Amino acid sequence: MSIQGFSHYNLRAARDVLDALKDFYIDVVGLELGHRPPFQHYGFWLYAGEQAVLHLSEAGPGEHRPANVANTFDHVAFSCTGVAEHEARLRAFDIPYTTGEVPATGQHQIFFADPAGNGVELNFETADR
Repeated sequence: MSIQGFSHYNLRAARDVLDALKDFYIDVVGLELGHRPPFQHYGFWLYAGEQAVLHLSEAGPGEHRPANVANTFDHVAFSCTGVAEHEARLRAFDIPYTTGEVPATGQHQIFFADPAGNGVELNFETADR
């Protein structure tokens, strides 16, 4: 038995928050809306290339999923190219962000939050700068 790789992460929220998250991860982060099996509940699958990396599912009736709740989740990270374009997109959407460098590797990082307060990190190889 062994882990073969990362499949996806799921954000679950009320429909209005879900729609805002979908738009954010498509328009700001750059994921693409893709095929989702015909589940009975409302939701979306967002892709990075051929991989559905983010599932967005509607919370059920009476299920309370508050945004911006403090817990152990810190952020999700995406491998990216085009650091200047991503920073320009964040500025165009007026999204505050910070940057950093990974010690010893020179990898460039951009950190910001989605509309529900979840942390997002974009990673860029040194050669992309």
